[in-house]
Amino acid sequence: MAARLTALLPRLVALTVIWLLGAATYTLAADTLPAAKQQDKPAAVAKPHVLTVPDVRRKAYVFAKGILQDASFAWRVEGSVKGFAANTVTVQNPAPGTKVIDNGAPVVTLSLSRNTAYGESGLPENTAPYKGTRVVLVSEWAQDQIGTGTGTTGATSTETAPTTTETTSTTTTETAGTTTEPSGTTTEPEQPAEKTRKPDFEVPGAPAEPLDEMTLPARARALQHRLAGQDRPSKRMINFWLYQHSWIVTGARFGWHDGAEALRILINIDQSLERRFGFGAKSEVVARRALAYVEAQAK
Repeated sequence: MAARLTALLPRLVALTVIWLLGAATYTLAADTLPAAKQQDKPAAVAKPHVLTVPDVRRKAYVFAKGILQDASFAWRVEGSVKGFAANTVTVQNPAPGTKVIDNGAPVVTLSLSRNTAYGESGLPENTAPYKGTRVVLVSEWAQDQIGTGTGTTGATSTETAPTTTETTSTTTTETAGTTTEPSGTTTEPEQPAEKTRKPDFEVPGAPAEPLDEMTLPARARALQHRLAGQDRPSKRMINFWLYQHSWIVTGARFGWHDGAEALRILINIDQSLERRFGFGAKSEVVARRALAYVEAQAK
């Protein structure tokens, strides 16, 4: 019996080795099978913030600047007529209603016509006091996402023509009576709409005072309140002051209601800035000249 087991032992060993090799081969094959290939899914792109270009055609340049600033746009004047406050916007690019990506402060290009009833003095302001960014249409942005294969969750839009003139008969509503800094922070709450606001005097060719804007004295007091809380001058603060200063002086020279009162407040602001920070004297001279003109016209 022992002799028979001894004879069978080599066969058992051989069978065991063969079985082990077969099992190992099967396991290795299973481990090396290609995994099911997953389909590449396009990464979703966050929907961008979209801005709508406001309509500033037929508006005095000083007001067009405010409307664009309130809507988070920058601006640039092109053409032979420069950026003096009383000149009128005739052409803008992009057109009103165009949808663009909010990438900072998209630049709207303006062409102006001369207001012959109102003189040009000082230096024109042909660009926004803060840095503008390139205009990117929503449709262009969406096409770029498709071209890169990333897909998009943002909405697309059909754009209007890139340039438009004042020949259109569309009636527009100006922005609400609040003014913001480039960051978009509102400085004053909206004032209730008024039915009438009697001008102090008539200036041929001057635009009527917009009733959806705060009065000139209210604007001057709001500016005074904001600047009183500044410990040190910043570029943003200076730009904001200069913009409001230009608005008040121009409106007062247009004969708008209580312009003299607003100019007196403005002179106090300029004097305060001169005492605190060492600038404001030149602006005070401008405000005093405007006050003398307004008082002479109102007699």
